[in-house]
Amino acid sequence: MSKMNELSQTVDELKTAANMLLYVADSLLDLFSGTGEVSNEATEPKKQPAGTKEKLTLESVRAILAEKSRSGYTDEIRALLEKHGANKLSEIDPKEYKALVEEVKVLGNG
Repeated sequence: MSKMNELSQTVDELKTAANMLLYVADSLLDLFSGTGEVSNEATEPKKQPAGTKEKLTLESVRAILAEKSRSGYTDEIRALLEKHGANKLSEIDPKEYKALVEEVKVLGNG
């Protein structure tokens, strides 16, 4: 395996680990903030075959938002969450995920 392939694989593994940490942190925050709700979904992100339309889950949306946040759009993401009636992602209605993701993906493209 070439060094670039190894580096790419390592970066992908780091991103997966970061997304998992975000999921755990949000779950703990939800648990101890008084809502008492903890998602029973598997914590491991599901890999979709190439070309398959991915169903948006809390974890997949969180990963998209985390990536944009790391790119410097944290304030804009916060504003979009508030626009959708929530202070944090776990308060967003899953029916709103698609619209939220579409708005987040255009950040920085204008």
